Amino acid sequence: MSDVINVTDIFGKNVFNDAAMREYLPKNVYRKLKKTIEDGAELDSSIADVVAHAMKEWAIERGATHYSHWFQPLTGITAEKHDSFISAPDSNGRAIMEFSGKELIKGEPDASSFPSGGLRATFEARGYTMWDCTSPAFLKEDAIGVTLCIPTAFCSYKGEALDKKTPLLRSMQAVDEQALRILRLFGNTTAKRVVPSVGPEQEYFLVDREKYLQRKDLIYAGRTLFGAMPPKGQEMDDHYFGTIRERIGSFMHELNIELWKLGVSAKTQHNEVAPAQHELAPIYTEANVAVDHNQMTMETLKKVAERHGLTCLLHEKPFKGVNGSGKHDNWSLIADDGINLLNPGDTPHENVQFLLVLACILKAVDIHGDLLRESAANPGNDHRLGAQEAPPAIVSVFLGEQLEDVIDQLCSTGEATHSLKGGTLRTGIKTLPDLYKDATDRNRTSPFAFTGNKFEFRMLGSSDSVASPNIVLNTIVAEAFKEAADELEKAEDFDMAVHDMIKKLFTEHRRIIFNGNGYSQAWVEEAERRGLPNIKCAVDAIETLVTDKAVKLFETFHVFTRAELESRVEVEYEAYAKTINIEAKTMLDMAGKQIIPVAVRYATRLAQSIKDVREACPEADVSAQTELLLETSSQLGKMKKALAELQEITDRCAAMESGKNQAKAYYSQVVPAMDRLREPADRLEMVVDKELWPFPSYGDLIFEV
Repeated sequence: MSDVINVTDIFGKNVFNDAAMREYLPKNVYRKLKKTIEDGAELDSSIADVVAHAMKEWAIERGATHYSHWFQPLTGITAEKHDSFISAPDSNGRAIMEFSGKELIKGEPDASSFPSGGLRATFEARGYTMWDCTSPAFLKEDAIGVTLCIPTAFCSYKGEALDKKTPLLRSMQAVDEQALRILRLFGNTTAKRVVPSVGPEQEYFLVDREKYLQRKDLIYAGRTLFGAMPPKGQEMDDHYFGTIRERIGSFMHELNIELWKLGVSAKTQHNEVAPAQHELAPIYTEANVAVDHNQMTMETLKKVAERHGLTCLLHEKPFKGVNGSGKHDNWSLIADDGINLLNPGDTPHENVQFLLVLACILKAVDIHGDLLRESAANPGNDHRLGAQEAPPAIVSVFLGEQLEDVIDQLCSTGEATHSLKGGTLRTGIKTLPDLYKDATDRNRTSPFAFTGNKFEFRMLGSSDSVASPNIVLNTIVAEAFKEAADELEKAEDFDMAVHDMIKKLFTEHRRIIFNGNGYSQAWVEEAERRGLPNIKCAVDAIETLVTDKAVKLFETFHVFTRAELESRVEVEYEAYAKTINIEAKTMLDMAGKQIIPVAVRYATRLAQSIKDVREACPEADVSAQTELLLETSSQLGKMKKALAELQEITDRCAAMESGKNQAKAYYSQVVPAMDRLREPADRLEMVVDKELWPFPSYGDLIFEV
């Protein structure tokens, strides 16, 4: 591969993007398809055959032999089934390459083989994938060859959503409709559409693949279930933004090329806080495309890592004792006339439209903070949230000094007359330029922080799809916009009504604003006084999806039906229980087959050594060897007891009927039992000869990459 890369030459080369559509589609078909993509108009099915033919020709010219409907079931990852373009040979026995509009628009995977929460059973297996033309088709290049991947939604025979894309598109439609009502109130007649814009930052770990393959916990659970901390961790803060190692740099170079070819605008790359941890961030794009791109990014991270003898770990907490990995979801609302509804301007106290939008968002987050917390809930994220590496489990909003001052003015006097200015930053060094300083500092402990012209939702886990939080954000904001528009559209004096509404909303929902240290115990106590929920674990968060409040919200905006919500609850409870069950069984396997036998061998060797020394020299001091033997034997005894206990508890929980009670039992009983087994094992790792220890240590994994 050449060292010189012209990004403009390769960017989007594997995407059936606007340039490709212009080239391969007749003008009238191109215009109809663009109308659907840009204006949200209904897809004209009459053009499907023409689009399919053009897409096939484009793909075949680039080496494609197969096509696939690429979708996002409730497994959390993507799914695909490949079909070749080959149809029945002609009379001369030559292959004919065909791809029809019907094949483009609709596929039929087995719906009962994916998680459905009871919406589909084995005897009613039919499901459909439907072309999502708003997210461009792309080519996947790998060992299989070249495959045309068509982003699709996935639903059951009865029309229920079985994926993450369908409700996301519904939520985008909901917030679009209600945001336009807000814009119309302020005299905007040019905007035809408002789209959520999303930029998900992705954190990840890289470890040597040979070492990875020596650890069953990494293979089966994606995280280390045993492991003592090395002498050095992240305490020196020398990895964050540090020089990127050659091996990692080579990986990042190829990763960027692969992503750019897929049209993913990978922009930022750097070392993260923990050793072996890194981050990638793209440029913002429409929420639907951003979600697809993030799925492509996670797949590409893993694929490229293997080419470099590495393994990419996306688990939220692969290593105990160092920071885990998250994903920051940067969210804003952009009208098609270029207006960012979250841009406060230079004088936010005078920007009434922005203040109304901000007040509505505060209301939405205050009322539905539990749903935002749930959207970031998974077993891995339980290890991060609330620790000093991720936001707390309490949802609050950081606005910064400038906006909080404007709100203080409005709530105390009824009028906002000024906005704080940033001023100039001077270093005192003549050769360095003076800089314009932002009016507001940043807060890295806030779960939902305003960062200038967008909100950054910082609670997400590294392995999760970003669809869920954006579904929630879009829908809760749509509700707040609707309630505001319903009232303001009836007002006789709009200026007075909107002024009073902004003041009222800020006053009623100020409790959600917190600009302080989210890691402090004082905030936990203050949040409780304010009545803000503190949902500490994923299991407790899941049930928030089916409260009366949540069902009413999602059904009002046709994002989820009650049945769809109930199905997701069942899927999430089951996924939690299965995840912990796999982790527990992996611990039992590693402890019983690897750690205990090695510790016994080491103890036996010590005992023999003590015996040999005493026989050779009865007066010799063997107290050190004896202490080591006693310590090893003591920890072995604890391990054996903890192992039996974990086995018994896991068997009991596994025999329970799946659902809420089983998931809660795994959280309250199995997880603590796993911790009790890990403690003596990690102590043994610090005692037993490294040459005997059965798998690579933390130091081997995170420092020798």
